[in-house]
Amino acid sequence: MNRTITDNAAAGRYEIHQDGVLAGFAEYRTRPDAVVFTHTEVDPAFEGQGVGGALARGALDDVRSRGLGVVPLCPFIRAWIEKHPDYQDLVVR
Repeated sequence: MNRTITDNAAAGRYEIHQDGVLAGFAEYRTRPDAVVFTHTEVDPAFEGQGVGGALARGALDDVRSRGLGVVPLCPFIRAWIEKHPDYQDLVVR
């Protein structure tokens, strides 16, 4: 299984492809200091395979590498951050 996570800035979303097929995405808006995650969706054919978690981790790692914070309006991203304390420092209060 080959997974790639990319920032499709033109569409305003991070995308995860599994074996070349779009498996999910996390939509966002940007602010000068943060990325505001608004919606995450995983294709039903890929549910239960860890795609959502991989997407969240990859997107948040990219945000961290850019020196930005996160506003997790999306319930999935918010819950994922709550379960992973090492990412809670990214949240802009």
